[in-house]
Amino acid sequence: MFIGRKAELQFLENKYKTEGGQFIVLYGRRRIGKTETLKKFSEGKPHVFFSCRECNDRLQLQAFSEKLLKEDIPARQYIRQFLDWENAFRAVLDLPYGDRKKLLIIDEFPYMCKDNRSIPSILQNLWDEAFKDENIMLILCGSAMSFIEKEVLAEKNPLYGRATGIYKMTEMSFYDAVQFFPEYSDRDKVLAYSILGGIPHYLKQFHPALSLSENIKQNILTKGCVLYSEVDFLLRQELRETMQYNSLIEAIALGNTRLNDISQKSLVEDTSKTSVYLRNLIELGLIKREFSIDAGIKEWANTNRGIYCLTDNYFRFWYSFAYTNYSELETGDVEGVYTYMIEPQLHEFAALTFEEICRQYVQELQKSNALPFRYAKLGRWFGKTTVRDESQKNGVRMAETEIDLVGISRQKDRYLVGECKFKGKPFRYSEYLDTRTKLSPQKKHAEFDYALFSASGFDEKIHEEAEKDGHLHLYSLGEIVHCVLS
Repeated sequence: MFIGRKAELQFLENKYKTEGGQFIVLYGRRRIGKTETLKKFSEGKPHVFFSCRECNDRLQLQAFSEKLLKEDIPARQYIRQFLDWENAFRAVLDLPYGDRKKLLIIDEFPYMCKDNRSIPSILQNLWDEAFKDENIMLILCGSAMSFIEKEVLAEKNPLYGRATGIYKMTEMSFYDAVQFFPEYSDRDKVLAYSILGGIPHYLKQFHPALSLSENIKQNILTKGCVLYSEVDFLLRQELRETMQYNSLIEAIALGNTRLNDISQKSLVEDTSKTSVYLRNLIELGLIKREFSIDAGIKEWANTNRGIYCLTDNYFRFWYSFAYTNYSELETGDVEGVYTYMIEPQLHEFAALTFEEICRQYVQELQKSNALPFRYAKLGRWFGKTTVRDESQKNGVRMAETEIDLVGISRQKDRYLVGECKFKGKPFRYSEYLDTRTKLSPQKKHAEFDYALFSASGFDEKIHEEAEKDGHLHLYSLGEIVHCVLS
């Protein structure tokens, strides 16, 4: 069963229905679901779907020729293989699809170019000469994101400016991902997403009929299952020096987010080397460099500023629990690792992901015009601000802190400040007061609304406050998970 990807499919359908030639570049990290999305899109349409292999140019051309010559084109009566790529690509014009678009999908296009760097130039000449004026849709798909961005889309490359559509696929949202587990409780849906994220390949490994704990034990921690070797497989396929990358990713997964801290934890003495490694992981879509929502251009330009976060939930889970207990898992102590290392910490581990889910929920609220104002920017805030401290005369002091969610209006005159609690106890009134204390200096120039998100409800005093204060908004776990919009 195919789940999600409505936006991607709608984008492709719109381009398919557009008159004239269409040249689409669709790319994204491995396991994101590009191939399955393209297969779903091509259902019911006459098409040629060619999956490139890691092989030399002659074998690639041979395989492409075999695929194309299965179609009822004139060339099949005279040849068994095209002599060169130009004639092979040009034969697409002869596809017998009548008035329907001639659809050619080339999956993992970077493999095709690896042993023949002239292919982009060949395609560029054919596009300019013939394809752009014909009823053709050419889709180039790739997982090597740096290649697509630097060798296909970048200026001074042959195909630059030819694409009529560029779509970078990212992970599924929480609301698409949880469709894989329709019978899970709301809390377990959050936990499952915190473990697997929005990668379809990972989500498919969990059996919806098994409990969350059994899925973790059987489909992550058991030697021989797909996810047990996934992290190592992906790193070895994409990177050299995998031992060094293991150390860096582990450091980030365990909470070291600043450049110097990552270097020290991973025992890389030169932070410039660490920066290079981290940049490679960013290109793979495994980590990101994050700044406070109010950061300026100068801060973004400073390589020592910002924090590094894992964008892949499964990598974060693996390095937090499995990688650190790998020896025990290799000997088959699955039950012990789960019971003593994972189960007691799983809720705390999921708290960070719950913040991301709440941000996605706020985005849905904005789409439905269900917020007190429209924000222009939404994200985390971190830096020095006021915090409650009863030992001080004025009851506050300056300290480093974070705010889970901040939305700022375009005029910067409205703020939405959100705090997210994924724990077994209700959100306490004292915690709400702590939230109100933050960003006090900005209150002189802006109006503030507060959004509290809780997996276990709110204490009575917060409910009473919300009834009196129209600027205080409460969101329960059920509302968030089922996207109940007010």
